[in-house]
Amino acid sequence: MPKRTSRSTRITITILHGMLVAALIVALGGCGGRLSRMRQSLESGSRGNPQAGKSAAAAKLPKTPPVLEEIALSDELWTGVAVSRDGRIFVCFPRWSADPTVSVGEIRAGGRVWPIPDQEWNTWGPAVDPARHFVCVQSVCVDRDDYLWALDAASPRMEGVIPDGAKLLKIDIRQDKVVQEIQFDATIAPPTSYLNDVRVDSRRNVAYITDSGLGAIIVVDLATGTARRVLADDPTTKSEDIVLRIGGSEWRPGGRTPHVHADGLALDATGEYLYYHALTARNLYRIGTQYLLDPALTAPQLAARVESLGTTGPCDGMEFGPEGYLYLTDVENGAIKVFASIGNTQVLIRDPQLIWPDSFARGPGGYMHVTTSQLNLGTSRTQPYKLFRFKLTD
Repeated sequence: MPKRTSRSTRITITILHGMLVAALIVALGGCGGRLSRMRQSLESGSRGNPQAGKSAAAAKLPKTPPVLEEIALSDELWTGVAVSRDGRIFVCFPRWSADPTVSVGEIRAGGRVWPIPDQEWNTWGPAVDPARHFVCVQSVCVDRDDYLWALDAASPRMEGVIPDGAKLLKIDIRQDKVVQEIQFDATIAPPTSYLNDVRVDSRRNVAYITDSGLGAIIVVDLATGTARRVLADDPTTKSEDIVLRIGGSEWRPGGRTPHVHADGLALDATGEYLYYHALTARNLYRIGTQYLLDPALTAPQLAARVESLGTTGPCDGMEFGPEGYLYLTDVENGAIKVFASIGNTQVLIRDPQLIWPDSFARGPGGYMHVTTSQLNLGTSRTQPYKLFRFKLTD
């Protein structure tokens, strides 16, 4: 059995050895028609993202860039972040190199990370039941009803999905208790998949998940616990044939070129459109959720509903702000961008502290939170992983 850690711990040092996702490289072609249709849609106005209809106008960004405020540090690699209605901050630590002290935790006073929902869920090893413990949690989010959701890719060190380990958990943060468990079998989370990001629409009782290992979107019916893999053969969920350049150097961990498929995910305020982006890609897409929720559509029919939003550059995390703009992390340039419409993606913040900006989470008071995971540095990392926030609205 694995050694238990204390219930309240400080994060200890872990060094990321690199992120390699073995996946199919599919050329991103045949999107010209989608781009043309999308341009017409945006120019005539869009219910899904009101700001996207303003294709002729620039986003109304602050005259001076928002100030990055450092609010937490970690010596262990974190990726996802989520913020509750009252400002509680939750983070997750994937099992990518050494075992993390905590898989899902809350940042409390003094920078301490408290295991959520409890220490038992955060204790894992080969001898324990992977269905009842966190194996490799990649993403967390808080829904509009203030429940925390944790997505367990169950692929430690990205070496393959542990049978019975891939799952989505709903956690009541008022009681620190798991209230729903949805397990994914190999038809939804194949052995070489990597469940990456999640967004929950509690009004429609559905969750959307990206698979960055093989390239797909997973639609989960939260009422029944059933799930479907969609757009698994569509080029929009796949990596493009590019090499990321960060700080003037090509990102080739271990001498190889990573190809990370559908990764960043964002659901607009109405829940009518889902936006997605492969990490090693430069193009952004969206699709109406009414089509994702229609199991009667064939794969070609569903693919025909995807709309191209044009080039934004490689992106890891995405999230909508309160004004309707879509915020994207820019891993190549250590920046945060704002997408308002096709051809209208602007840099909001560029800062050397943003070493691989990873995931976003909106919080109360008009703040956006963002983690840094320093994936490009590998064993050369010399400073802690950081969590920042910046003000979006007054």
